[in-house]
Amino acid sequence: MKCPYCGYREDKVVDSRATQGEASIRRRRECLKCGKRFTTYEYVEQVSLMVVKKDGRREPFDRKKILAGIMKACEKRPVSMEKMEEIVTSVERVIQRKTDREVPSSRIGELVMEKLKTLDDVAYVRFASVYRQFRDLSQFMEELKGILDKQKPKNKKPKRSLSR
Repeated sequence: MKCPYCGYREDKVVDSRATQGEASIRRRRECLKCGKRFTTYEYVEQVSLMVVKKDGRREPFDRKKILAGIMKACEKRPVSMEKMEEIVTSVERVIQRKTDREVPSSRIGELVMEKLKTLDDVAYVRFASVYRQFRDLSQFMEELKGILDKQKPKNKKPKRSLSR
């Protein structure tokens, strides 16, 4: 493993543990030259999946692309890298289980939006605005209205005061 800081090719594993769902192994490593620590993830190599784009093109499934989109949506939000990785792993797991060899990009986008919606509303709206390609402000406002309606507390009857 090459150190991301100094490029040295020898390190030692400081800590190793399975991630949630045990789909991957997270390893903390320490460079033997510069002493800095970094994290790596190991995944079981699955049968190669092809993503079918909207225009019909096909390209290999790449979890890094999904993570990049999620990171952009979660920029400056209180969402940890671990949570973002969990979303990618969860989406990948669903796709691997329910798909033969090809999956539409729309399915991946919908799965990511489902996960983001429960995690962070702002990140969800950011991702949805790019994914759904809102044509104008009214479409964007419609999506926001749906989120705001779900956040409003249920109608509660006002309490009566006991004063006469």
